[in-house]
Amino acid sequence: MRLIVMRHAKSAWPDGIADFERPLAERGLRDAPAAGRWIRERGPAPELVVSSPAVRARTTADLVSTELAAQPETRHDERLYGEPAETVVEVLRELPAVETVLLVGHNPVLEDLVGLLTGVTVEMKTSTVAVLTSDLPWAEAGPGWAALDTVTTPRGVSPA
Repeated sequence: MRLIVMRHAKSAWPDGIADFERPLAERGLRDAPAAGRWIRERGPAPELVVSSPAVRARTTADLVSTELAAQPETRHDERLYGEPAETVVEVLRELPAVETVLLVGHNPVLEDLVGLLTGVTVEMKTSTVAVLTSDLPWAEAGPGWAALDTVTTPRGVSPA
């Protein structure tokens, strides 16, 4: 199994907008496609994207997906917004029989999730991608389930 954990891209903080509705900032609109290109170049492509339903996470997932060679199925799961890592593990345990999944969500839960699954502490800045691998099925996800393969923070380039 290959789990690609990604924190949403940089979000904006417009006045009067609820946290759940916050859009991506200009930098986020550049960085999310850069993350998609990074994922595409390193393959294999995710067969499924599971995203928080918050606007900034959904937009990140959409922008990443447009950069992939094939469009994966996308699901939105409310348990990826404001729930602890243990709840996100429940989401993983329910995944279908696919090999590669992209999970798009928020901090601090993603740092906690990667730490729980791998035993390794990572800093998940906006647009950070952590790639985890496991020989065990999704149904067995839990403490020590995976190894941390790669952590990177792709950044997009401002238009000239």
